[in-house]
Amino acid sequence: MDRKLSWVAAGIAAIVMVGGCGLFRDDTGQASSLAGPVAETASVAPTSPADKTESPSPEPKPSPSKSKKPKPKPSKTSATPTEDPNNFQLPACAKHEGKLVSKSKAKAALKTAAAKTYWPTSAPELKVPSRLVIATAWHESGWQSDVVNCDGGRGLMQVMPDTEAFINNRFAQTYDSHDYKQNAVLGANYLAWLTKVFGELYFKNTYDLSPAKCRSKSDMCLLNMVISGYNVGRGPVEEAYASKKLPNPEYVSTVRYLMLSCYCDKY
Repeated sequence: MDRKLSWVAAGIAAIVMVGGCGLFRDDTGQASSLAGPVAETASVAPTSPADKTESPSPEPKPSPSKSKKPKPKPSKTSATPTEDPNNFQLPACAKHEGKLVSKSKAKAALKTAAAKTYWPTSAPELKVPSRLVIATAWHESGWQSDVVNCDGGRGLMQVMPDTEAFINNRFAQTYDSHDYKQNAVLGANYLAWLTKVFGELYFKNTYDLSPAKCRSKSDMCLLNMVISGYNVGRGPVEEAYASKKLPNPEYVSTVRYLMLSCYCDKY
């Protein structure tokens, strides 16, 4: 009887040893560490490209909450991207024509254009926020004063020939979109005109372009309608007003984002 019991005990011990090893194998039968899945689920914050390199862990971690992996120290430059996130890949039909001015000169011209009063008599309180002008120009051209796009848009604000003619005729001016300073004024003036038109028609003669007036970046608030109109024109925005859906929500969302945080702020 004692010999039979010793055989049974030996068999049970062998089964336990084989079963225990199975905890360290994946579905393919290859040996794997429990620390692998734990390390992946423990990461909840974005990391830099250098932080993404995984190093093998010699021991499995019991749980993410007990992991003592040191947190990366915040970098003073982590908020500033190393490359332009709005990297402009111009189509083959686009070209560079005229003078390319520095980003600092472009920024100064845009701020000066935003500071002008475009309706001194009928709506002197109407102001175009400088952040709106700066963000729109960055999205349109990356502040490249010499870009002429396939559709005819030119310069910092990518002013279309028809828009240039309209502004000059409407306000009895002779602005030239080839000049980067006047190009900025043409774009800002068009934004001011859209603000006045939409403000009078849909917002009871108010011209508040504050983002706080918008429930979201896709809301039919005055700011979103003006941004949308700069891209597609007045007509498509008015046609979309009944449905309360912007005709170009992606464009509006991008400009709104750039108004908050723009790579151009480094200049």
